[in-house]
Amino acid sequence: MPMQATEIEKLIRSAFPDADITITDLAGDNDHYAAMVTSAAFKGKSRVQQHQMVYEALKGRMGGVLHALSLQTAAKD
Repeated sequence: MPMQATEIEKLIRSAFPDADITITDLAGDNDHYAAMVTSAAFKGKSRVQQHQMVYEALKGRMGGVLHALSLQTAAKD
């Protein structure tokens, strides 16, 4: 069953309450998304660490219920 953008945002926001989050459905199929996540929690972290933090927030859904996620992250000042 595909995953709704609102569910992705909810999971990310639960881990990063201060985040600015933009979710885009790339194919209109609720299965291929792009996400931009900006949070103070990313400060001092490498891009790989930031992405790992977001994947952890998705609680194992990446690669299963959520087929594809193009991820961009940035630290808030």
